[in-house]
Amino acid sequence: MERTVAGEAAGTRLDAWLAGALPDLGRNRAKRLIQEGRVSVGGRTIVEPKRPVKPGEIVAVDLPPPAAAEPAAEPIALNVVYEDADLIVIDKPAGLVVHPAGGHETGTLVNALIAHCGASLSGIGGVARPGIVHRLDKDTTGLMVVAKNDRAHRSLTKQFADHGRTGALERGYKAIVWGAPDRPQGTIVAPLGRSNRNREKIEVKRDGQGREAVTHYRVAERYGPAARPLAALVECELETGRTHQIRVHMASIGHPLIGDRAYGSGFATKAALLPEPARDIAASFRRQALHAWLLGFEHPVTGEEMRFESPLPADMAELAGALRQSQA
Repeated sequence: MERTVAGEAAGTRLDAWLAGALPDLGRNRAKRLIQEGRVSVGGRTIVEPKRPVKPGEIVAVDLPPPAAAEPAAEPIALNVVYEDADLIVIDKPAGLVVHPAGGHETGTLVNALIAHCGASLSGIGGVARPGIVHRLDKDTTGLMVVAKNDRAHRSLTKQFADHGRTGALERGYKAIVWGAPDRPQGTIVAPLGRSNRNREKIEVKRDGQGREAVTHYRVAERYGPAARPLAALVECELETGRTHQIRVHMASIGHPLIGDRAYGSGFATKAALLPEPARDIAASFRRQALHAWLLGFEHPVTGEEMRFESPLPADMAELAGALRQSQA
């Protein structure tokens, strides 16, 4: 599909111009298509959405085929920790997106669950999110529970909405961060919302803006000189469940997660302060060092208190081990 830039559009951002030239796309999808290398100008692929257009330029768009209306079953291996007729608990690996969304229409946890559970998944979440009552970021590992029928879905959703204030819900995370908080434990209370500068990022909001967000943390291990630790293993518990909550909250107190390129890129040079092999492992860590190690809840049918734990995944265990050895 091709369109020619008119004279009055000179200087307009490519994504904005494309959204206007093809109204069915919308600005966000136009931006994604550019970033995916599906847009060319004068025969040259452009991947920068803010690149200004010039009169007379011919813009070509390679539109992908439409995604299926409903997610399809895909034979993706799952690490099943527990399963019965009402729910399934899985240990999610890094790189696995929870549900289909823009840019990730296939290869998600939902596709794997449909293949594993068949028609037994709860329908309350809709066709794109059957059984999903909470989520983890793509590159966060750890425990998730999924409802297999509507009764379980309603009960689990209520428990997650309560955030364990009055019920049995527990959510524990382990994070490896740069530096270490001065206090052995503490609570971060800071409202969160979408960044005004980058809608894909979350930021702490002030002046009554944003949604309530509360994170409790405890320093489990410090790595490096006692007076000035280079890194730490921190255990976090959520009192609210906001997008990127732990990542943004820890960064807000000066201790972003190792490997977090969205919220901790300014700390990447700290890896040079570490001795080998911790230096190379930390510098090349490919994701935010965050793992959902603890999940507890009340069984939605039997009322039994369920509690599951997951050890650190191999990459975080290797990082923690190298940091621990570096101070020996």
